[in-house]
Amino acid sequence: QVQLVESGGGLVQAGASLRLSCAASGAFSSYTMGWFRQSPGKEREFVAAINWSGSSTYYADSVKGRFTISRDNAKNTLYLLMNSLKPEDTAVYYCARDAARRRFGIITATGGYDNWGQGTQVTVSS
Repeated sequence: QVQLVESGGGLVQAGASLRLSCAASGAFSSYTMGWFRQSPGKEREFVAAINWSGSSTYYADSVKGRFTISRDNAKNTLYLLMNSLKPEDTAVYYCARDAARRRFGIITATGGYDNWGQGTQVTVSS
């Protein structure tokens, strides 16, 4: 089990940047970590993920080229740098830990993650 706490959300104008952080207490460095988001009335969707070593990343097409996921295993922290934000990026952002330790490859389905943070709100105004 791991406790995940997101921070860094806020209200920004379109074109601005934000960096989200996810602090983990518990097993972290051996697990793929992901960022997901959910808007009102929509299902939670995959945003980005990074494998346990940090050597591999994967992004949703909607954020590719604008968002960067990274991790610091020494600090048990996951990051999401979001540039060129758009109003459609408005959502609650969640970090999550893969259910499998040292999985080969990156999974994007929410069902593949079994530990979730409480979320942080990101609002982008036009």
